[in-house]
Amino acid sequence: MYIPPAFVETRPEELHAIMRAASLPVLVSPTAATGLAATHLPLMLEAPDRLVGHMARANPHWREFDPHAESLAIFTAVDGYVSPSWYATKAETGKVVPTWDYQAVHAHGRLEIIEDRAALLDIVTRLTSRYESPRATPWAVSDAPEDYIQAMLNGIVGVVLHITRLEGVAKLSQNKSLADREGVIAGAEAENPALAAAVRRTLD
Repeated sequence: MYIPPAFVETRPEELHAIMRAASLPVLVSPTAATGLAATHLPLMLEAPDRLVGHMARANPHWREFDPHAESLAIFTAVDGYVSPSWYATKAETGKVVPTWDYQAVHAHGRLEIIEDRAALLDIVTRLTSRYESPRATPWAVSDAPEDYIQAMLNGIVGVVLHITRLEGVAKLSQNKSLADREGVIAGAEAENPALAAAVRRTLD
């Protein structure tokens, strides 16, 4: 991943926060048959060195990936378009162009496939709990009939990415003047509040 020096993110707590905030990561693996395989799927950061999720059993990704090569999980958290009209510099010189601010993490590691029924049920239960926990009345896997859940498990496999390396970027207008950064915050407030909040945190 190309990371300009001004935007490098190496703090573990920030890298993990980006990974947890990402709504739908992409898992990429090399295969002998078709080149790169890419799957969009929820992945839970279970430990600093482990990501857990599942994919459809019908997906050839899990059968064809090269177990001896690294796989890559790509996470994007906050991102958004930055209009030149937000910069104070626009009024001063007009020498401004659009850009895109974003936070991203690339997690490299060894991919493991889980087919054991008990382990697979545990993955599904923990993933469900992770995404249901903020809700006022969380749904639980145990709310569904057991035979139905067992039938649903037939259609998936678990995946575990054993992380060996993390790369992070937080491009949040840090290379701009304070006045321009404040302009980005003000401009993004109406269109992208999450981006405005992320840029504001860089001023602390």
